[in-house]
Amino acid sequence: MGLVQEFKAFAFKGNVVDLAVAVIIGAAFGKIVSSLVDDVITPLLLNPALKAAGAEDISKLAWNGVTYGNFLSAVISFLCIAMVLFLIIKAANKVQKPAEVAPAGPTQEELLTEIRDLLSKKA
Repeated sequence: MGLVQEFKAFAFKGNVVDLAVAVIIGAAFGKIVSSLVDDVITPLLLNPALKAAGAEDISKLAWNGVTYGNFLSAVISFLCIAMVLFLIIKAANKVQKPAEVAPAGPTQEELLTEIRDLLSKKA
């Protein structure tokens, strides 16, 4: 098989295409969550707490020369992403019905016993 055919087989496999779609959707979802944290959570919840602590900007938070504000912002963003993903997966699991398991058929021994019993009744 030539290099072009191998690459074609690899690139257009279902798994590779699904992964590419997942990465693109993940990037878009990351923007949504960043906006949620920056535009909704920070102004509603974090800004009042920062004003009470005497810091107006989260990136300016520092302790003994260590600026931990950006780290704190990243942690809040991570927690929001984790919570939203948890809720989405939980909802998806509720929507998906468990696969119905077909009842197991009789075993070979049970079939042979049934055949023996039928033959003995005929005789």
